[in-house]
Amino acid sequence: MSQTMLFDVTPADIREAAAALRERVHVTPVLKFEAFQGLSGAQVLVKAENLQKTGSFKIRGAYNKLRQLDEPQKAHGVVAASAGNHAQGVALAARWLGLRCVVVMPEAAPLTKIVAARGFGAEVVLHGDGFDQAYDKARELEESQGLTFIPAFDDPAVVAGQGTVGLEIMEQAPEADVLLVPVGGGGLISGVAVAAKAVHPGIRVIGVQPEGAAAAYRSWQTGSPVHLTTVRTIADGLAVKRPREGTLALMRRWVDDMVLVSEDEIARAILLFLETGKLVVEGGGAAGLAALLSGRLDLAGRTVVVLASGGNIDVNFLARIIDHALVEEGRYVRVVTMVPDRPGGLHRLLGVIQAAQANVISVGHERLQPGVPLGDTEVMLTLEARDRQHVEEVLQRLRDEGYPIRVI
Repeated sequence: MSQTMLFDVTPADIREAAAALRERVHVTPVLKFEAFQGLSGAQVLVKAENLQKTGSFKIRGAYNKLRQLDEPQKAHGVVAASAGNHAQGVALAARWLGLRCVVVMPEAAPLTKIVAARGFGAEVVLHGDGFDQAYDKARELEESQGLTFIPAFDDPAVVAGQGTVGLEIMEQAPEADVLLVPVGGGGLISGVAVAAKAVHPGIRVIGVQPEGAAAAYRSWQTGSPVHLTTVRTIADGLAVKRPREGTLALMRRWVDDMVLVSEDEIARAILLFLETGKLVVEGGGAAGLAALLSGRLDLAGRTVVVLASGGNIDVNFLARIIDHALVEEGRYVRVVTMVPDRPGGLHRLLGVIQAAQANVISVGHERLQPGVPLGDTEVMLTLEARDRQHVEEVLQRLRDEGYPIRVI
């Protein structure tokens, strides 16, 4: 089993990767969103890698690595560990090259990513509760089956492939002042920073991590790899417990700043991408927008490129995120009240809500709940409103009509 080592990636390496990838991957668009400018004060551009083949940037590094394998390595096949996106990239690249491919993913990996990896022809092994346990299992398979391990981020060919995103950004948006890049293991931001600063040395490259998976953030600050015992985030692609020395050294050299974002901020960014940008973006891909809107970065008046790194999000999970974000935005509210247990009691309550121009999403009532007086019925409502102010207006109107209100 090979050990992680320090390595370098040059602009020439990235240009070579770009030439090799030219006929294989999409040049994804850079899109301008004026609505995001109103929320942040910055000129906001989005590099839409969620529209890339396999739904993320990972195909770039995967193919650049696999194409450079020697013939014995290709004959034995490859193995990779991934939360999902790297697995799909390696699987598709292996299919293009006619190689056997085994990918190890966490047992709780999103179903959409598991199905996609299998659809590209990979043998999928589910193991462990996160990327790092999947990584250990993949290294075992490397030894036991003679496979070639394809790193997710800590490899010069992988980093060079990911760096082609930075080349494209500088060609498409040469006016950019700041790049906001999600960080898991650091392969993407390392390659993007090398590429971007070769063209525009003064550009600021800022990494973004979830608060619940801040290994690279802490490692970048201290200069040594920090190993977290647990990670917890809806941005599954960024849930890495420990960065490796190679990418950490590149980040320390090329990255200007790092910032953390909360789960609620990521959820809000996913909703904004969907509702305002008409883009489906997963948690990791939404991290940059979350940072921009968090208020932790003073970027007003700057031209900022947000790198939407992927869009592979489970539909059921997306629905849960939307509901949660709507609650946080004050557009959904759940309340409990009492109505007389007689014909017309519920009808009158709903009439008050209608007059207040709120929408009823769900309603339930319970006569036998402990604490409910005889002759009354407890009613539980989920209401949709325009914003927090409208919610307060609706609740006040209900109180004025004599309904006791408890928000849950």
